[in-house]
Amino acid sequence: MHEEYLAEYATRSETSRGRKHVEAFKDDRLPFERDRDRIIHCAAFRRLEYKTQVFVNHEGDYYRTRLTHSLEVAQIARGIARKLRLNEDLVEALALSHDLGHTPFGHTGEHVLDRLMKDHGGFEHNQQSLRIVEVLEQRYPDFDGLNLSYETREGIIKHTTSYDQTGVSAVTHYCPAEQPTLEAQIIDLADEIAYNNHDIDDGLKAGYIHLDDLAGVELWQRTWADIRRRFPGISEKRQILQTVSRLIGELIQDLVITTSAQLQNHRITNLDNVRSQPGRLVTFSSAMKERNKELKAFLFRKLYRHHKVERMRVKAERFLTLLFENYMDNPLLLPEKYQRRYEQHGRERVICDYIASMTDRYAQDEYKRLYEPFERA
Repeated sequence: MHEEYLAEYATRSETSRGRKHVEAFKDDRLPFERDRDRIIHCAAFRRLEYKTQVFVNHEGDYYRTRLTHSLEVAQIARGIARKLRLNEDLVEALALSHDLGHTPFGHTGEHVLDRLMKDHGGFEHNQQSLRIVEVLEQRYPDFDGLNLSYETREGIIKHTTSYDQTGVSAVTHYCPAEQPTLEAQIIDLADEIAYNNHDIDDGLKAGYIHLDDLAGVELWQRTWADIRRRFPGISEKRQILQTVSRLIGELIQDLVITTSAQLQNHRITNLDNVRSQPGRLVTFSSAMKERNKELKAFLFRKLYRHHKVERMRVKAERFLTLLFENYMDNPLLLPEKYQRRYEQHGRERVICDYIASMTDRYAQDEYKRLYEPFERA
């Protein structure tokens, strides 16, 4: 990426606050490009292929996983960054890493581990993502973690959406009083754009929500009517996909226009100006915020609380709790490489790390191995 193209308020390699460990690099990749590549090649990123977005992996190959969601966030975020002339390498690194710390079974797994770890520091997936890139990944000879740039690590821990709220104490080493870079702020809303619209697609495909249900959702209905008028002869499936695509484009356009105005109104001329602001600069317009809020409320009510999703949530809560309690009672059940970490990190935290790293499928198989008498150990 040619950084001379960047706006004056973008994040540049030359002004990066650097890495924790000094390294001799084998090539001349730019810092955030290197970060992105390290994230793509780490084990935690590969595991996202079998971690839940909404639907559990065994329910079908069509539905989004954390991996496909991360790729979609990266696509959306890069498009926004290009229009605002921000650092696309940093944006992509943050998009691909923002869900590394997610547990199996989505937010259910996170809530279970937070409850089980309440006397031992709790659990929050942004903190776990940071822990993965700073401690848990073990690939290099001289240090643990991926040794990512400060700005990438900062963006991971300061990621904030309706579902992601990292406490101030967790960002102690990342200047809590400062706003993150604009590149990091983009990820917050690119994440929402991706999961709101693609959860509609998955929900309709699964039959958990129906087109009639969406009739009262302004953001959807207006675009759906326009697509039906433009393309009356195509199948309903194609009309749905075109509506989702058009909605994503509308949200991106609104965000870019509103954020550009924010940058101008606040007279933002450099990264220091960005960091010193009292609030985030990357935002939707007031009207779009309201329409998007209505869409999120609809998804929460009709999809995330659907009785079939709720059944899976109850099952997941039960067997993740049983796994944790079983490992606590008999810590020798964990693989030896995890047992060797007990002394340094504490048994509870190591068990938490182990469960958090599991894919949906692995957690289900582990439950069978421990509780079904004729299942191979």
